[in-house]
Amino acid sequence: MSKKSDFSEWYNEVIEKSNMIDKRYPVKGMNIWLPQGWNLMLNIDSYIRKEMEAFNYEEVYFPLLIPETEFNKEKEHIKGFNDEVYWATRAGNNELDIKLLLRPTSETAMYPIFSEWIRSHTNLPLKIFQIVNTFRYETKQTRAFVRVREIHFFEAHTCHESYESAENEIQTELEIMKKVANAISIPYVVCKRPDWDKFPGAVYSLGIDTFMGGRTLQIGSIHQYGQNFSKAYGISFEDKDGTWKYAYQTTYGMSERLVGAIVGVHGDDLGLIVPPSVSPCQVVIVPIYNKTTEQKIKEESKMLFELLKSHGIRVKVDDRDITPGNKFYYWEQLGVPIRLEIGEKEVTKGEYKIKIRVNNEARFIKKSDILQNPYKLFSEIFSEISFIMYKKAKEEFDKSFIDAQDFKEMKEKEGMFKVQWCGDENCAKSMEEQTGMKLLGTLYGHNEAKGKCLLCGKESKDILVYAKSF
Repeated sequence: MSKKSDFSEWYNEVIEKSNMIDKRYPVKGMNIWLPQGWNLMLNIDSYIRKEMEAFNYEEVYFPLLIPETEFNKEKEHIKGFNDEVYWATRAGNNELDIKLLLRPTSETAMYPIFSEWIRSHTNLPLKIFQIVNTFRYETKQTRAFVRVREIHFFEAHTCHESYESAENEIQTELEIMKKVANAISIPYVVCKRPDWDKFPGAVYSLGIDTFMGGRTLQIGSIHQYGQNFSKAYGISFEDKDGTWKYAYQTTYGMSERLVGAIVGVHGDDLGLIVPPSVSPCQVVIVPIYNKTTEQKIKEESKMLFELLKSHGIRVKVDDRDITPGNKFYYWEQLGVPIRLEIGEKEVTKGEYKIKIRVNNEARFIKKSDILQNPYKLFSEIFSEISFIMYKKAKEEFDKSFIDAQDFKEMKEKEGMFKVQWCGDENCAKSMEEQTGMKLLGTLYGHNEAKGKCLLCGKESKDILVYAKSF
């Protein structure tokens, strides 16, 4: 199946062949993570943890179940999530006194406890995160990693003394997002969502979207809550002057959609292409031998495996009793960054053939260079691969950004359309209806307003971004 001719079928086929998940679990939208997919997700989690801790966030873990009484405290929040939550109403044969729900996100689980933790300005800022599963009743067609009902989810929550401090934290969260996206070579755009599409209970929301298969995929979000939640949940503190004030809050979230983005942005017609930073296997060694050379080649492969492993490189040896061609095809489908081949010729000459997955380039590296400093040698190749992956992805991403000239163009082409806008909400909604596209919002931090509103012709005040989305 070709990625360009039928992205949807291609995506499903790549997922199927890559052994990342098993969709046969008997609850729709809840998939089984297989080792290949789970290790990829865990590697992403590890990178996120490292970045969060570098910016002084601490990890916590809150319970799954939330009492209905706490969930109902923020009216806009309950309105936004009410149709998506899973309810628990019985324990065995006993009706529960208070209904419980499986967390769709954790504001209503955390914030009653924040009101206990925070008493004074000395308790601020509070900066925590957790990596958990959330549950939402997804009513659209489910798609692996993109639209699921049990979501592997990262969420960060902060509390601050002032709105300005919370705004500064949002810049920190954007910096973390940049580092995470760069690590997996994913380009993205940040848009301030329109007020009618912001997160329930937020003052404003920032959506972080990438582009694949002719549509945008939201891979992250950041929300400025102001004092909306702190007033609902009583999160207040005594300030330096002795007055009591409500805290200002932000949140930052990402999910397993990062895996979906890796598949959709980087993959090709052969299968996955996985960034070295998070690939479960960074180097696969493929020994090639006959009966007379088997022992020598296997010993060489084992020596090299132990060497690379001891230097922190994620490496495997494929010594299955199948043809080298079948092994090559298998590891190409899994997107392993480097394939290293060891045959009699390689052992005799003292150099190995490697194949770079991202561009299918073959090259030779000397055994002596590996023995001298394997970590340095492969780290340099990994950096090169990451650069190539980002460059290719960014070129496709930039080509997809189109300055819209008329609605006909928007209906006929695939892309993210930058549209001049007068600032009138009615114009924004009308353009969404006329094009059949989703309004992502205004370009965050890049006001390029010039010319006339595409709909009404009045002077433009801002840039809107429209696209079809997953």
